[in-house]
Amino acid sequence: MPLPPQAAAQLLASTPEDSEALFYEALQRADLDRLMALWSDEDEISCVHPGGPRLVGHGAIRSAFETLFGHGPINAHPERVRKLHSGDMAIHQVLERVQVAGAKGEAQTAWVIASNVYMKTALGWRMVLHHASPGSASDVQELSEGPATLH
Repeated sequence: MPLPPQAAAQLLASTPEDSEALFYEALQRADLDRLMALWSDEDEISCVHPGGPRLVGHGAIRSAFETLFGHGPINAHPERVRKLHSGDMAIHQVLERVQVAGAKGEAQTAWVIASNVYMKTALGWRMVLHHASPGSASDVQELSEGPATLH
């Protein structure tokens, strides 16, 4: 069920960073309505959860998050974010630290590599893609080429 217009208006994100912060907050609170209010109204929005299929459209994305939230909040925290902004589009490559309960109930850390794509709309910056892949502790040490010097 979508948020009432007044509540959705409170989620206006003036920057992609605002939208991203609200996205992770909604995950941590298992707040499905707030999470879905952050997505663009475009028909072709898509989401890929680690090891899962590509989900296209509001209905499929909502259903998948509803299932995930049935197990409780998702304790995901962006650790490293690389950003590429161009005009009305922003791409954030994120290393997520996710706290999960282990087999004996103890907290364990899992790593996820995600790409979050935001588009500037009349309603602020809205998500159009969340693509997450399983990561590992070694992903914390990212490989990066140093800046090139032009002569």
